Amino acid sequence: MDAPLPYGLSSRASFRGCLLGGAIGDALGAPVEFDHLAVIRRRHGPAGVTGYPGPDGRGAITDDTQLTLFTAEGLIRADNRLRGRGIASVEAVVHGAYRRWLRTQGRGGDEPDPYDGWLVGLPGLNVRRAPGATCLAALESGTRGTREAPINNSKGCGAVMRMAPVGLVAEEPFELGGELGALTHGHPTGWLAAACFAELVGRLVRGESIQEAAHFAQDSLRRVPGHEETLRAVQRAVALAAEGSPSAERVESLGRGWVAEEALAIGLYAALVARDFAHGVLLAVNHSGDSDSTGSIAGNLLGLEHGEGALPAAWVAGLELAEVIGTVGDDLWEVRFGRREVEEGWAVDRYPGV
Repeated sequence: MDAPLPYGLSSRASFRGCLLGGAIGDALGAPVEFDHLAVIRRRHGPAGVTGYPGPDGRGAITDDTQLTLFTAEGLIRADNRLRGRGIASVEAVVHGAYRRWLRTQGRGGDEPDPYDGWLVGLPGLNVRRAPGATCLAALESGTRGTREAPINNSKGCGAVMRMAPVGLVAEEPFELGGELGALTHGHPTGWLAAACFAELVGRLVRGESIQEAAHFAQDSLRRVPGHEETLRAVQRAVALAAEGSPSAERVESLGRGWVAEEALAIGLYAALVARDFAHGVLLAVNHSGDSDSTGSIAGNLLGLEHGEGALPAAWVAGLELAEVIGTVGDDLWEVRFGRREVEEGWAVDRYPGV
């Protein structure tokens, strides 16, 4: 039994559900990521995708889940460093985690480090699953982008889709989500969508509904210059959710998800109108666009809201690296709510605080 929890969706099951749910959405959407809706329906039936393709029932994750895991790794390592040394730059430590992910993609050198931790050494993560060009180029440059000194002018969705762990553990998820998004995506919409998604997750952890979280996230956006594009996308998602029965055509009215604000809007809309986890995630992946990223975002939100127990058992059983993903969810819960000290050796083999 978990210890009494201070508030909201703060159980281990919710944290595990968030990461596993995002990975399920990623795996459901990946096979149809580049397909038009008409093609999806022709190949998979009128309802589109309804499960993992193929007779083996296996779901393969993409760079969306890979980078989510390395975001979590960086956050936990930064926490360990702060507890052990009394000082830590979260942005620098997370950037280091992203550079380790770069190595799993066969880029950025392959020299092992005694303080690498565990993720970079897992064979199942050392695979390329259509990694985003912006993330690859930004990380290969060796330069950390910031909001004040952007590394590029990209607003692709590669920053927003990896931010769920920030919302799970950060006290100020909007601020930190923006900083970590700007490491690779320099356009204000690129990092503001990441900030907004982190805040949505953070507010769910605090016990707010998705509707309430979306309302307050809009207030946070309004305080930052350059917010207009992201704010309009969130407002459209909220308004559309109130208009009538959800459909793939309504999803497509929000865009295709290749850029940050559209991916955020589609994932949020699907979560707002979902009858349950499966309904919302399938809605988020059955459209003509970046189906794995929109599925991942919706899956993070719905998995957190409903908890691990509400995820379809067959989808969890068939999910690639499900045990690793669940363990990282447990570890994030320990950072936020657990009772441990680095001095006692908590997970420093997996997350060395150096």
